[in-house]
Amino acid sequence: MIEQIKQQIPNALTCTNLICGCLGIISVFQGSLEWAAYFIYIAALFDFADGFAARLLNVQGELGKQLDSLADVVSFGVLPGFILFRLMNEAQGGEWAYLAMLVPAFSALRLAKFNIDPRQSDSFIGVPTPANALLISALPFAGAHFPALLGLPVLATVAVVMSLLLVAELPLLALKFKGWNWQQYKFQYILLLAGLVLLFTFKFAAIPLIILIYIGLSIIKKIAS
Repeated sequence: MIEQIKQQIPNALTCTNLICGCLGIISVFQGSLEWAAYFIYIAALFDFADGFAARLLNVQGELGKQLDSLADVVSFGVLPGFILFRLMNEAQGGEWAYLAMLVPAFSALRLAKFNIDPRQSDSFIGVPTPANALLISALPFAGAHFPALLGLPVLATVAVVMSLLLVAELPLLALKFKGWNWQQYKFQYILLLAGLVLLFTFKFAAIPLIILIYIGLSIIKKIAS
């Protein structure tokens, strides 16, 4: 009985991630992009927690892996796609707003590739869906400081470029630490330190810049290795 409960704890956390994604979609329908963003952030915490719990309890399995991807499609694919669609509509995007639907489609493709790609145990190939979702969710906050970010050209570029980066053959950092060695994880440490400073300074508006730094550090690491 106890073993069965242990096995379901990570799955319960994953389902909470999915529920957050659904609540975020409802928030978009209700016109609250701020709450939609908050639900992405909460979903990301549960996405981290389910994997941590599975490793801690030693109950990792195929069911959890597939359930995690299904939840991520909703929280980090469909929800940010709806946020971007709403932003493009508010920017008078017309039919161009449907470019936002590339985000859910490419997110699903990226997650499916991740499940069958053995190369992605210690690093990512292509931008992870949570990182893309965080970038999109923070656009309304960043737009309050830099209104040009909410213009149709920028939003359309985000929809196309970030969708392509989801499935690009681009090795990116994975924040998975198997020790504390600076030399081995220096790029991860730089990313974390820069991210903390930027978040403290600009709060949620810093997230798009942090994601760009993440991609840039990954490219530098690839060139240096």
